[in-house]
Amino acid sequence: MTDDTPHLPPLPPGRIAAGAGDAGRRTDRFLADRLGTLSRSRVKALMEAGHVLRDGAVLRDPADPVRAGLCYEIRVPPAMPATPQAQAIPFTVLYEDSDLIVLDKPAGLVVHPAPGNEDGTLVNALLAHCGDSLTGIGGERRPGIVHRLDKDTSGVMVVAKTEAAHAALSEAFAARDIDRIYLALAWGMMAPSSGSFEGAIGRDKRDRKRMALVAHGGKQALTHYRTRQSFHGAVSLAECRLATGRTHQIRVHFAAHGHPLLGDPVYLRRIPAAARGLPEPARRAALDFPRQALHAARLGFTHPATGRPLLFETAPPDDFQTLIAKIA
Repeated sequence: MTDDTPHLPPLPPGRIAAGAGDAGRRTDRFLADRLGTLSRSRVKALMEAGHVLRDGAVLRDPADPVRAGLCYEIRVPPAMPATPQAQAIPFTVLYEDSDLIVLDKPAGLVVHPAPGNEDGTLVNALLAHCGDSLTGIGGERRPGIVHRLDKDTSGVMVVAKTEAAHAALSEAFAARDIDRIYLALAWGMMAPSSGSFEGAIGRDKRDRKRMALVAHGGKQALTHYRTRQSFHGAVSLAECRLATGRTHQIRVHFAAHGHPLLGDPVYLRRIPAAARGLPEPARRAALDFPRQALHAARLGFTHPATGRPLLFETAPPDDFQTLIAKIA
């Protein structure tokens, strides 16, 4: 064994003999396919770090062609503690097993640490809740955030606990093989009462903190909507289905078409004309709502390990329902 062989315990060892049918394949792809528990990008990173051996010698080139009859070994180092610290923050668990956790995210909870929100996030809460059941993603013991909800958007989220689950769920979201429904309270009457909003979304050139419909450089986005209920011709309760998953997609599409969401601090810039249709105190309740009135009400997907279809639905939180009662 060469001197640069990594001195790491095999946790767990993966010894794979290459057959004649494997010859010529990229080694990283061959190992990922045969193991079934690590993504190709993770295998590539492990190879480049010196954690893959071929007949006892370190192999660092992920693109090296597989040689039939040789033995390949991948040694996965223990997952390092995540940089964010575990914090006991309450949230509602809808479902949990060894592969994933489904939760009802409360409004006001940031999903991932970022400048200005270094702690007190959902990731901190998940680290405390899941503990050692997080087996490691990308070599770090952390929850696998597959999709995000804005800080002030409530509702159903799924988070991976293993690398394999994270890769499979990420692929499902990228392929739009997900059943997602949001509920939104928007200003004005939707006309027609059901339809679609389409348009590419990118950064607003005048305000980099906002997204906007753009003619060039954005990502195509499609939102289907259906009016569930209307209030005094001034506010619509809309059911939204996402055909794509862009940043602030529902908020941008609705605002761009003259129906900003109630309480939206970014895309509602002035008192909408539709507000005149609400009687007092309903008008005041709608104008004073402190966050965007948006709730992820439904999430359906195929379990990445069992193949079983899973479906979760949650009612909007109390503040959302109280607002509906006040404007009805």
